[in-house]
Amino acid sequence: MKRALDVKKREDAGAANVVDRVVLAAADRHRRRLVMTGERGTRFLLDLPHAAMLRDGDGLVLDDGSIVRVVGKPEPLVEIVAANEPDRLRIAWHLGNRHVDVQVTGDKLRIRRDHVLEAMLLGLGAHLTAIEAAFDPEQGAYAHWHDDGDSHV
Repeated sequence: MKRALDVKKREDAGAANVVDRVVLAAADRHRRRLVMTGERGTRFLLDLPHAAMLRDGDGLVLDDGSIVRVVGKPEPLVEIVAANEPDRLRIAWHLGNRHVDVQVTGDKLRIRRDHVLEAMLLGLGAHLTAIEAAFDPEQGAYAHWHDDGDSHV
């Protein structure tokens, strides 16, 4: 069985050597080791040294050099637009305070559909549009932090 030992970020993956694709929802894209089958039948073992968040457009590099493209499965989302920057910051704060997964797309925010959150956002003056799209939420600050044993207090 082929093995995927590395991930090329979407900016570096390009189209060369792409032999297949796997379509995954955001909740299914935090992986380390899993047998996967692409849409064209490519069966392989994802075998990464550490769990990684696979983003829409990333490439899984197989041991023969070919690439399986990761495609974000369309999900029911709501796109959030604020009237101005202070309102956008206020909305982002309220979502973060509730530990909601958020995707930033230019000057818009996206979250999974949730009628309670949508009511709150409307109360904050947001304009909401229901969409179906791949969801690539921000990983959060702790995803970039590591413990090197030193105290940074």
